[in-house]
Amino acid sequence: VQLVESGGGLVQAGGSLRLSCAASGSTFSINAMGWYRQAPGKQRELVAAFSSGGSRTKYADSVKGRFTIYRDNAKNMMYLQMNSLKPEETAVYYCNAEVYDPSSGIYYRWGQGTQVTVSS
Repeated sequence: VQLVESGGGLVQAGGSLRLSCAASGSTFSINAMGWYRQAPGKQRELVAAFSSGGSRTKYADSVKGRFTIYRDNAKNMMYLQMNSLKPEETAVYYCNAEVYDPSSGIYYRWGQGTQVTVSS
């Protein structure tokens, strides 16, 4: 499984961005997917994710009501719509997939990340 993010950029506080994650390879083996972010000097943190099986979503408390995670299974795409962005949300945003392989079990794939910069 390979993941490629896009859609990052520079936006003013209060603005919006939509991030995209394209999955390729053995996408049928993906259990769950989500978005994480890592700001300079901070640990990587969960932003939003689909549960295993994709029936539920979860969000970090800080983004509830402003961010929406959704996907297009037919296109193997996942998105993160981010509204009312704040300067403190400047970070590299990563797409993550939990993958199951019968021979090796569960492992995780990460994309290369896309930079989101929110100016004040």
